[in-house]
Amino acid sequence: MTFSERIGRLDAQDHAPLYRQLQKVLRDAIANRVLGPDDALPAERDFAEELGVSRITVRKALDGLVGEGLLVRRQGAGTFVAARVEKNFSKLSSFTEDMIARGRVPHSAWLSRTEGQVTPEESLTLGLSPGAPVYRFNRIRYADGAPMALEYSTLAAFCMPSPDFVETSLYEALEKTGHRPVRALQRLRAVLFTDEQADLLGVAPRDPGLLIERRGFLKDGRAVEVTQSYYRGDAYDFVAELNAL
Repeated sequence: MTFSERIGRLDAQDHAPLYRQLQKVLRDAIANRVLGPDDALPAERDFAEELGVSRITVRKALDGLVGEGLLVRRQGAGTFVAARVEKNFSKLSSFTEDMIARGRVPHSAWLSRTEGQVTPEESLTLGLSPGAPVYRFNRIRYADGAPMALEYSTLAAFCMPSPDFVETSLYEALEKTGHRPVRALQRLRAVLFTDEQADLLGVAPRDPGLLIERRGFLKDGRAVEVTQSYYRGDAYDFVAELNAL
């Protein structure tokens, strides 16, 4: 069975642009588990020949699905169905560590890295005196080139020399200075993405997402980090192990 027979051919009666027809066929195949996580798609040239369409049509369709997070491109390997990420709530780990542990390639796009004074709300959350210095980090988190989350972090300035000290992983930088959190309080709730958030994540406005608010503490009990992470609802599953007392 060829790949196009497996997923279903394009409908000759459908008057939508060919790339949109192909996107619909692939979305349905993924939703119906005809294509599973990490399944490989044919090379664009072979795919185009099977369907009898141009390679440009195939690329445009795949580009759109990569942007939606349904497909991922891996350098030198090809295009694959994206695997949903399981985030374990029982382990305090960074986004970078989570992605590497799952064989995925993480990177970030910085929106801002700034130094400022603690706000009244941050002062209460972090236990800092009014006017205390803090560092703020806003960025888009990616895995295998697909946007996965928006992250907004505020750190007490005593934890590192400057905002530029963070290169890729926030927790890696904190570990270097001996200020990596050893425990955290986390709260999860469902949200709908605003227009701006949706644009940054490549999803539609009002699409569902998951917001995790985390406050990280040092061994001596001091709060060092407050982070709000907005995760794509179509890409993440959150799990926790529960034990009876």
